[in-house]
Amino acid sequence: MPTVSMKMPEELATRLAAAARSRGMTRSALVRAALESYLRGARAGNGSAADLARDLIGVVEGPRDLSRHAKHMKGFGR
Repeated sequence: MPTVSMKMPEELATRLAAAARSRGMTRSALVRAALESYLRGARAGNGSAADLARDLIGVVEGPRDLSRHAKHMKGFGR
């Protein structure tokens, strides 16, 4: 596997170490995962809001007309 060296501010290095520790990963593994995620998003062109939330669409059960039916909005915002 090729090696990439980089410099980062001390504060970012501290946050990276803490995040890696809390996930039980090495710093290198976390950076690889973050870079892979970033590049996957860049490849998709960051798309629309629906594209970005595609994995969340349809995971909640409830009335299909929740945002359009007046009975569901009664008292909302008061």
